[in-house]
Amino acid sequence: MREWWRELADLVLPADCAGCGTPRTVLCGRCAGLLNGARARRVRSSAVPDGAPPVYAGPAYADEVRAVLLAHKERGALRLAAPLGAVLARAVRAAAGAAGPAAGVGAGPLLLVPVPSARRAVAARGHDPVRRIALAAAGELRRGGRAARALPVLRQRRSVADQAGLDARGRWENLAGALGTVAGAARLLGEGPVVVVDDLVTTGASLAEAARALGRAGGRVVGAAVVAVSEAAVPEAGTDAR
Repeated sequence: MREWWRELADLVLPADCAGCGTPRTVLCGRCAGLLNGARARRVRSSAVPDGAPPVYAGPAYADEVRAVLLAHKERGALRLAAPLGAVLARAVRAAAGAAGPAAGVGAGPLLLVPVPSARRAVAARGHDPVRRIALAAAGELRRGGRAARALPVLRQRRSVADQAGLDARGRWENLAGALGTVAGAARLLGEGPVVVVDDLVTTGASLAEAARALGRAGGRVVGAAVVAVSEAAVPEAGTDAR
């Protein structure tokens, strides 16, 4: 019920640009350009954990881009899911394209599996931001002619600490073994290649744990895609993609 009311309010109430505050527009042209102007590229953390899939990302997590992501995630600006989903879709295309037919890409739909938020976080926010962006990205991919679906089959098996205050090693230890899959996930994961998706990459610990859990359930993880990249992860040379 809370999410329904939030969606209604988001549609009818006037809003300022989530990125820069320009009045009466959810996302101004300039901020939309900052989101869409960056090509998807492969990124790597200096402290990437073992088992992390190749990660492709859009713009840097800074300034207006950071403000837009936080507005969607923490303030429930749900109309931002569509433009953020379009950015994520480009990163998914790059990840799938880099993996290629040898990894099974093209055999079945792309399965976009979002990294799950803690239940308490979803309850506090009134929505699951990464799942919502994944749904938008899957729709964007289908409109572009690529079979895709969001497949939210990951679940937290135990409570984890807030990642914000942890260093790379602390993040790995915090998340190790924390994720599992829902009943029946193996059948669903067998329908096509898997791309793990999230809104942000910092150390890659969440993506690595998600890939591990999906692999144990029989998923063919071909890569990972995120909307934005933090300063802890950097682009690799020569990896830009449309």
